[in-house]
Amino acid sequence: MREKPIYLTPKGHDELTKELDQLRDIRRAEVAEKIRIAKEYTDTVDNAEFDQAKNEQAFVEGRILTLENMLSHAVLIDPDHIRHDVVSLGVKVEAVDEDGERSVYAIVGSAEANPIQGRISNESPLGQALLGKKVGDVVEFTAPAGVFHYTIVSIE
Repeated sequence: MREKPIYLTPKGHDELTKELDQLRDIRRAEVAEKIRIAKEYTDTVDNAEFDQAKNEQAFVEGRILTLENMLSHAVLIDPDHIRHDVVSLGVKVEAVDEDGERSVYAIVGSAEANPIQGRISNESPLGQALLGKKVGDVVEFTAPAGVFHYTIVSIE
C-alpha cells in the first residue's frame, strides 16, 4: 500500500526535523537515564517511577517513528512555484463569511494545521472547499456546526 504524501512548507519541514533531532539526541537519553535511576530504587515491580519512565519512553519512541514516517513521505511546498491566482497549498486566503466577518487562512498540509493560528489543512472541509477557487468565488462547506458560505476576497 502506498503512503499518502505529507505536504510541508519549508518552515514546517524544519520544525519537524528539529523536533526529531531533539527527541533522538536529547529526550531519548533523558528517558533512558530516568529508567536507569528508577531501577536502582527498587525492583521494577510496583515501581511507579519505573512505570512512568517506561511510558515516557514509549511515547518518545512512538513520536520518533511518527516523525520519521512523516519526513520520509514529505513533499515540500515550494514557495517560489505557488500560483496566487487560485487557492492552493502554501497560499493565504482572505475570505468573508455570510455575516461579513473577514478571516485569513493559510492552506497547509495536515501535519502543519493549527486552526487557532489560522493554518488549515487542505484535507479539512474548508480547505477542500477553497482549493482551486479564485478571488470572488463563493465556497460552501459543511462542518459539524452546519453549512457555511465564504466569499474569497484575496489570495496571497
